[in-house]
Amino acid sequence: MTTLASEPASRLPAHIVADNAAPWIPLGDGKSFKLLRVLGGNRGFVELLRLEPGVAIPWHRHTGDVHAYNLQGTRELHTGEIIGPGDYVYEPVGNTDTWKAIGDVPLIVLVIVTGAVEYIGAGGKVTARYTGDTLLALYHAHCEKNGIEPMDLAN
Repeated sequence: MTTLASEPASRLPAHIVADNAAPWIPLGDGKSFKLLRVLGGNRGFVELLRLEPGVAIPWHRHTGDVHAYNLQGTRELHTGEIIGPGDYVYEPVGNTDTWKAIGDVPLIVLVIVTGAVEYIGAGGKVTARYTGDTLLALYHAHCEKNGIEPMDLAN
């Protein structure tokens, strides 16, 4: 094997998650996620989020930045904006929104979340809070229940 002169003497290995290696984990009717990475120190997570047409994400708030890239399907934000395949959305710290999958095909979004996602109920009360640790626990429970050897998805 030839080594490039500019290649560092020591390097950390890349962590690869093959498409068929990570399971889709159900979160409710028509909603599932595929965990790709949990950022160390519970700083956030990287996931694929899949919603069947017509499924909505309820009001939620972000405690950190969110980057979302539509890979497949279309979603409509509560503002009426339409996000289609290949579109990117940046959501700053504190953003509060709701949206739904529209069209005829499932929506798949690559989402990079820093911080937590807090779901908001009546009176502004936080009804659920999802962090990297929360999703990692759901991932491990799903793997155990289904006889899947879990991958190391945490930094």
